[in-house]
Amino acid sequence: MKRVGNLYALATSPQALHQGYLDARAGKRGCRSVFAFERRLGAELEALHKELQAGTYQPRRYNHFWVYEPKPREISAPAFRDRVVQHALYGVVRPIFDRGFVDTSFACRPGKGTHAAADYIQHALQQVPRDSYFVQLDVRRYYYSIRHAILRRQIERKVKDARLVDLWMQFADTGDGKTPGVGLPIGCLMSQLSGLIYLNQLDHFIKRELGIRHYARYVDDFVLIGLDRAQADDCVAAITDYLARHLQMSLSRVTVARVARGINFVGYRTWASRRFVRKHSLYTFRRAVRARRLESTVSSLGHARRTASLRHLLTIARTDHDLYRCLPQSYRRLDHLHARAARQPG
Repeated sequence: MKRVGNLYALATSPQALHQGYLDARAGKRGCRSVFAFERRLGAELEALHKELQAGTYQPRRYNHFWVYEPKPREISAPAFRDRVVQHALYGVVRPIFDRGFVDTSFACRPGKGTHAAADYIQHALQQVPRDSYFVQLDVRRYYYSIRHAILRRQIERKVKDARLVDLWMQFADTGDGKTPGVGLPIGCLMSQLSGLIYLNQLDHFIKRELGIRHYARYVDDFVLIGLDRAQADDCVAAITDYLARHLQMSLSRVTVARVARGINFVGYRTWASRRFVRKHSLYTFRRAVRARRLESTVSSLGHARRTASLRHLLTIARTDHDLYRCLPQSYRRLDHLHARAARQPG
């Protein structure tokens, strides 16, 4: 495998740091930390460059807090200056690793995402026999269980620049002192890329060694489609063993069922001929409409746009006339088309 070197100078150059600043501030111009950094932009970038060149750079303490939707998670938010460094590093290393990912790894990659993953799942269901099985698996406490030593070896298979690997691994420390050498901080850009890398060898094992044609992964949730029952059971056993031996991980959920039942994946309940949003998404949407939260309402409609649930969500939105009138015109136009079709005889 060809390894890439001489990346540290590229990732820590003034040009890379300035681009990292532009990427880090996107969508956050109103934040106080961004404003403070921008007030002294030249001095801040110069200070980061000098620290990185001298080898004295150290990330600052994370701001730890909890979120409870869709499930409880501790978020570790880095200081803005550390976001700048992460974006600069990410811009250099992401293309190197992205080329080695399987095409059906859909999380945190340009041109991928939940909509592309749901499209793939639906297309796969259309290709396999209705009496075949799917296997859906979830890794137990994924980000909290990533071993730094294993992750470092995986990175070093592609990168031979030791200074860059050392910088990367500085962002692997959660900063809470709970279990040294284990776990990544959730909420960091480099954690997202590290999470993709850590299970990438499992992706290739499933595709190449197990010979699974229809396979998709989104972070630590992955699905194998179109198997017979014996093959499904063999795959579960093989994947369980591989995770334990090579990655020191275990599964938290194992689902084996016929594809006719539909697959609950990346926020959608998907069958070969139709797709719905999850029931929890309907509950969240109703709460957003009752609270008149326009941004959340529009976001949920975008999530449901290519599903059979959209018409139902628009009906709920119509119960608040003021909120409904604030929706983008494209949704109101779709709602009118649905209503007109419903009135057509036959």
